[in-house]
Amino acid sequence: MSSLSRELVFLILQFLDEEKYKDTVHRLELESGYYFNMRYFEELVTNGEWDEVEKYLSGFSKVEDNRYSMKIFFEIRKQKYLEALDKRDRAKAVEILVKDLKVFSGFNEDLFKEITQLLTLDDFRANEQLSKYGDTKSARGIMFGELKKLIEANPLFRDKLQFPALKSSRLRTLINQSLNWQHQLCKNPRPNPDIRSLFLDHTCNQPNGAQASSPVTNHLMGGVPKIAGFPPLSAHGLFQPPGALPATLSGWMANPSVGPHPSASSGHIGLGSPNNAAAILKRPNTPSGPMEYQTADSDHVLKRSRPCGTSEEASNIPVNILPVSYPGHPHGHNTLSPDDLPKLVVTTLAQGSPVMSMDFHPVQQILLLVGTIRGDVFLWDLGARQRIAEKGFDVWRLDAFSKELQASLNAEETASVNHVAWSPDGTLFGVAYSKSIVHIYSFHGGNDIRNHLEIEAHTGNVSHLAFSYPDKQLTVVTCGDDRIIKVWDAVTGAKRFTFEGHEAPVFSVCPHYKENIQFVFSTATDGKIKAWLYDNAGSRVDYDAPGYSSTKMAYSSDGTRLFSCGTNKEGESFLVEWNESEGSVKRTYHGLGKRAGGIVQFDTTKNRFLAAGDESTIKIWDMDNTNILTTIPADGGLPASPCVRFNREGILLAVSTSDHGVKILASDDGIRLLRTVENRPFAPAAVMKVPAGVGFGSSSANAGITMADRSNSFAAMENNDVRTLADVKPRIVDDSGERSRTWKVTEITEPSQCCSLRLADNVTAAKVSRLIYTNSGCGVLALASNAVHKLWKWQKGDQNLAFKATASEQPVLWQPPSGITMTNDISDTNVEEAIPCFALSKNDSYVMSASGGKISLFNMMTFKTMTTFMPPPPAATFLAFHPMDNNIIAIGMDDSSIQIYNVRIDEVKTKLNGHQKRITGLAFSQALNILVSSGADSQLCIWSTDGWEKQGSKYLQVPNGRSMPAVSETRVQFHQDQIHLLVVHETQIAIFDAQKLDWLRQWFRREATGPITSGTYSCDSQSIFVSFENGSIDVLTASNLRLRCRINPTAYLPSNPSSRVYPLVIAAHPTETNQFAVGLSNGAVHVLEPSETEGQWGNSPTVENGTPADN
Repeated sequence: MSSLSRELVFLILQFLDEEKYKDTVHRLELESGYYFNMRYFEELVTNGEWDEVEKYLSGFSKVEDNRYSMKIFFEIRKQKYLEALDKRDRAKAVEILVKDLKVFSGFNEDLFKEITQLLTLDDFRANEQLSKYGDTKSARGIMFGELKKLIEANPLFRDKLQFPALKSSRLRTLINQSLNWQHQLCKNPRPNPDIRSLFLDHTCNQPNGAQASSPVTNHLMGGVPKIAGFPPLSAHGLFQPPGALPATLSGWMANPSVGPHPSASSGHIGLGSPNNAAAILKRPNTPSGPMEYQTADSDHVLKRSRPCGTSEEASNIPVNILPVSYPGHPHGHNTLSPDDLPKLVVTTLAQGSPVMSMDFHPVQQILLLVGTIRGDVFLWDLGARQRIAEKGFDVWRLDAFSKELQASLNAEETASVNHVAWSPDGTLFGVAYSKSIVHIYSFHGGNDIRNHLEIEAHTGNVSHLAFSYPDKQLTVVTCGDDRIIKVWDAVTGAKRFTFEGHEAPVFSVCPHYKENIQFVFSTATDGKIKAWLYDNAGSRVDYDAPGYSSTKMAYSSDGTRLFSCGTNKEGESFLVEWNESEGSVKRTYHGLGKRAGGIVQFDTTKNRFLAAGDESTIKIWDMDNTNILTTIPADGGLPASPCVRFNREGILLAVSTSDHGVKILASDDGIRLLRTVENRPFAPAAVMKVPAGVGFGSSSANAGITMADRSNSFAAMENNDVRTLADVKPRIVDDSGERSRTWKVTEITEPSQCCSLRLADNVTAAKVSRLIYTNSGCGVLALASNAVHKLWKWQKGDQNLAFKATASEQPVLWQPPSGITMTNDISDTNVEEAIPCFALSKNDSYVMSASGGKISLFNMMTFKTMTTFMPPPPAATFLAFHPMDNNIIAIGMDDSSIQIYNVRIDEVKTKLNGHQKRITGLAFSQALNILVSSGADSQLCIWSTDGWEKQGSKYLQVPNGRSMPAVSETRVQFHQDQIHLLVVHETQIAIFDAQKLDWLRQWFRREATGPITSGTYSCDSQSIFVSFENGSIDVLTASNLRLRCRINPTAYLPSNPSSRVYPLVIAAHPTETNQFAVGLSNGAVHVLEPSETEGQWGNSPTVENGTPADN
């Protein structure tokens, strides 16, 4: 609903209140979810109308929404229970216990038992925690005071507690103004028109020349009654006076611009008084998936429920608040338009037989996997427009199959492909065939595809498969005509789980996870939908698909919204969004044909659009609008129900054709991507070797790294073993001899050989201490040594349609209208000696930062300081957010400790000690559940994130003849596979296997370059950008630490012999693999990209037999 429609609801609410339609007013408040009337809520609580209390609350929140909501409902139901006990109505108390309070037992069974035991007491006041309980009236009053604080602190009620300041009878005034305007437009306006209806536009028929009165003073509807509007809400106002900051971090987490009551703790639900912290009812950890809060002015404000996955923790840092808008920039997801969709046909790929399934590679987005009805599987490189690999249906080991399958295969040696799918990291892909078999192939780059697993998965047709990741172990989920779902180990092929319960052939599976709970949806041809946990306890839910259709399910890219699309036996098709918590259809999309020629297939992209192949075209919907947004004909030639598939970024779209081909459609960004890779040799991907029993990386991981020629392999670390590099002999690469290699290092010495842009800056220059791209890729944030932050934002225009950072167009040094700057606290701090640090929220809305003083939290849109905390000593030197729980922050300190800080409860959870000097780096691995820390003592430590125990440590070493500095910056960063670790030290670049504490490769700088000042992986983890004190920048190939390009300072720095300028920090663009930015010692920031003619930084080392040439 648009903001104007929302305001109209407020006008209607005011009108209904003025007309004394009391019940209707509150009904509209509830159904719209726009205004929570605290006074009405107080009346319900005071009168003990508990059913109405919960009914009214349900328009704004549910029990499971967040901790605040849970505590609100718990206090209400507990009060209702106590009142029943006080009246000696045991039957009523038991009913409340079973119906209302039982839901909380799953979170705190001991508390539920304690509540149950109150039934055995003659007077529940005998319980110590309830000894101060008075009479019913006073208890309700006390409870309401606590409920009010909880509601004001709950982010779901944000902007819903203040009624807009309106003049009385505003709706009547607007209608009067409209009628007066209509009257002025009459050809023959009457002096005193008689308005009898609002259903039709007003006209005057009397031919006279009288002029209409002023639209403001002429009340054509009659006098506007002076009826008081809604009661003043200042007493219940959510906002504090300007400048008031929350005393604790829980304040800004609940609402960034608000300071809620400190006593409104969302974490404690107890038996005693509402603010008694003795008994605690805890929810599971916050979900790991992306989250967002929807603002009141959004064009798509939803009524009550969390929009697209609002944070489960009311006190969470708003990890995915709608993207911050800046002047001249579109707001939120309205930055996407139908014009951003791939619509232009750029090529057609002949397959030879009808296409059954397609899937784009999750990392190398120009690779398309296609399966056909003849059993062929093709791998296409869209940049080269070439088929680079092909696999026909072939049985690898016939004797390993059952006799029934052997007989079937002997009778007919062909089988059609039903489904193809890549694993999350792109190292494997699976093929489901019509004859019982599933093939799993390993992908090693280029045309190197190898047989990995052959599984006799089902009796008869294998209809679908998908990869999942339970217990951190990659698995394959399959289903088929035998009505069974099976889960297989993707490494060994062992069967792990079998799910039985469907009464018809299983049509599809959809694995997913939320709040660390892994589950699988399955759909059958009779329209039944079931959900399974990874156990053998049976189906957890049983729903009916719309129209009892054969349906497939898919989540939006961010994993927060669930959709399904299917076609029933009558040819009716249904595309819907689901309310997972209720198992009901939340939204049905209109526009699908009534008589589909096959089962309609669909896909999602950009968390915004749905696409379905129907009626020989591609139909597109906005996820928030049930009507068709647009159609894409793809130049015709499509079958009745074509297959459709987007690549990860949504800039390429594959669709099957009637003549047994696949058309590739591209957006402007897609066309640029294809041009970039066009006519270039295909570079093999670095592929992770998977040891037995070790799982693959996270679902978002890139293909892993092959660390070739390891001299030794070691057993897993035990008993906190401390090793030095003398224990391991990694592959050592010394830069001093690079020029004698068999390949040629690209030397860039002139500005014309690359694209370089110095970002405009009118702020006082101070050396750049920290630098990062915004996660959206359209901005750069720098922290200078003087504690001042600078933010550059690129504008979307004709030269920058992608709305991304680029070296070809100058960005804007952005500041809010107030003109304030984001400046860290530096009171009692020597700025020159301070170690600046910062961490940016995932949605680019907040930055947490320190420069030797307190840690500050800034709003990136207003630059206002939301709060400060943790004053020195010790001072923070590095900050990192926990990847699974946004309430947990790891803070490295200058006293060599690491403090694990719980933002929600505003306290240090634990303190880690293991370094001898200040902390210089922190990196989390979600796949391994570890935190790696690095210090100025050149030591690495590994900590378990489950219990924060130290698992081991290692000191960096240098070859004989070189010295190790006594104090030096050591930085750490995980590869996309979340297993291999990049270590950057002033003497070296090293790759480390975090699973076993093994060093794999080292690369040492040349003496002529001076110390290494910074280093980082490229966004795809395939390159490493390294800067030096002499001003040069090296680009290494990550898999073997080979130098392939050197950028000399003359290529991007102005010639000035009297000044010594060099990069202090380097940052990689989050999506552009060859773009990086450097922050210099003179305060400047430069963005660098390869020249348009080259398109990349140098060439990879010579490849011999699929393996990079060694040293």
